[in-house]
Amino acid sequence: MSSGNNIGITRDEALSLLKEHIKNERTISHCLASEAIMRALARRFSQDEDLWGIAGLLHDLDYEIVHEDEYTHGKVAAEMLGEKGCCEALSDVIAKHNAEGLGLERTTQFEHALTCAESITGLITATALVQPDKKLSSVKPKSVKKRMKQTAFARAVSRERVLECENIGVPIAEFCALGVEAMQEIAEDLGL
Repeated sequence: MSSGNNIGITRDEALSLLKEHIKNERTISHCLASEAIMRALARRFSQDEDLWGIAGLLHDLDYEIVHEDEYTHGKVAAEMLGEKGCCEALSDVIAKHNAEGLGLERTTQFEHALTCAESITGLITATALVQPDKKLSSVKPKSVKKRMKQTAFARAVSRERVLECENIGVPIAEFCALGVEAMQEIAEDLGL
């Protein structure tokens, strides 16, 4: 990939790559939502918004290739990005969003941010889908926080991974607000 940034891939190239490897629209929406939350977190922490956003966008790049294999998910995506000349920081953070499956450990702000950001998207989406209008615009952060305690709601969402927001100094109530706002900004792209 040719790009004029130090990441090794532009946002447009990343989106094209994602759509080349992911055909499921729900997975693409999840990746777009993850990107939006990661960009919001990057702004909050004065980090590289493009790097953080592209990490959110591409974190599940290998999802349809590895078929949810927890022992290869993230690793294959990291290898794909390495082969394309992307920076090591991008490959590493994408691998570590599945640290548990790969026997790795998340230690950096960036790594915890990606994990909690991509995890909360499912909770926010599920909260939107139980609204009468099924729209993100109707979702209130306090509703998302309340749903965190209801483990039967959006059962597949790991509350432990969402709570990694506290590892980066963002209380859960604030993180719910940041996530809801970020996803509301791209609601049309998400079809919500």
